[in-house]
Amino acid sequence: MKIKDIKVFVCCPGRNFVTVKIITEDGTYGLGDATLNGREMAVVAYLEEHIAPCLIGKDAHQIEDIWQYLYKGAYWQNGAVSTAAIAAIDMALWDIKGKLANMPVYQLLGGKSRKGVTVYGHANGETIEEVLKNLGTMINEGYKAVRLQCALPDTKGTYGTMEGKKNYYELQGNRPLPPEQEWSTTKYMNFIPELFKQAREKFGYAIALCHDVHSRLTPIEASRLCKLLEPYKLLFIEDAVTTENAEGYKVIREHTDTPLATGEKFNTLWDAKEMIQNQWIDYVRTAVTHGGGLTPLKKLADFASLYHVRMAPHGAPDLSPVCLMAHMHFNLWAPNFGVQEFVGFGTPELNEVFQYKVELKDGLLYMDDKPGWGIDFDEEAAKKYPYKRSYLPVNRLEDGTLWNW
Repeated sequence: MKIKDIKVFVCCPGRNFVTVKIITEDGTYGLGDATLNGREMAVVAYLEEHIAPCLIGKDAHQIEDIWQYLYKGAYWQNGAVSTAAIAAIDMALWDIKGKLANMPVYQLLGGKSRKGVTVYGHANGETIEEVLKNLGTMINEGYKAVRLQCALPDTKGTYGTMEGKKNYYELQGNRPLPPEQEWSTTKYMNFIPELFKQAREKFGYAIALCHDVHSRLTPIEASRLCKLLEPYKLLFIEDAVTTENAEGYKVIREHTDTPLATGEKFNTLWDAKEMIQNQWIDYVRTAVTHGGGLTPLKKLADFASLYHVRMAPHGAPDLSPVCLMAHMHFNLWAPNFGVQEFVGFGTPELNEVFQYKVELKDGLLYMDDKPGWGIDFDEEAAKKYPYKRSYLPVNRLEDGTLWNW
């Protein structure tokens, strides 16, 4: 089954998405997500100029060989741009294989390990009261796990909250440049434990709670925060420190029993290897889109399972519904799946471009049992929402020093 054509679409039905469509000689097509937030067009160029010409005429069934060809054959391996591009190709090929087999992709992996996918949503707010109100709403909607993020008092643009109720890409004006936010570790450390104290006092311990530090602390600061949060029994703390120096997680692990999650910026198994085999983390957050596709993510899951580490794929709104559906299949299969980040149901604009169906029931996400990923892409609708250049924010300390966003 030869590859006849590869199309790359960039659209912005609220957010920028890069979608790849591979078409075989018999007309069967598959979809993949290549979105790299803030660097979308770099991936588009990689796909159109360097990948697509090499794959026309190749056998679409040879998923593993094509993945190795694109990874090893490029010599310049790793990197967010190249792995996002490879991921989209890999995902589209799995979609094709599922359609040709007339099976959902999870069946090709070995079948289901569970009846539905446990998800956690986001309860954000500019005050503790607003966060708790949103948490109560999500509990009533059936969520069993929720991430809490709250703006710091007297601080502009805290991660996870929306300044003026707007997302960062809405704050960039007519000539978009990275918006700047500010950070104070002291204010943060003094404030966040109170958020979880009040959440537990109001809602008890039946609801699983987690929190994203977004790599803004040093290992010893993160250790202190995790100790402060131990009484509130979090599901996990995400990205407590940067991952470039893996041993930072060793420091945190030695000081606290709060579970740790990281890996949304990992591109390969090798990025996670040291943390997993030393059991410095409890959850790997690597996404199909940013981790090179389903082919390597399955290997990552198998490796993590040897060390009691669970999978908790990244699910931010800049990952398209194609990635969400790929995660659904992966999560249904993975024996060591933990929890899936889920930002809720899409806007009318998003759902006009991407046709798919998921349903939340009692904390679990379900999908229709369709061949392949079970999602389609409307090329004509996508034309109504052209690409808009945007960036992730830049973060600075109060004295102006550039910091981790």
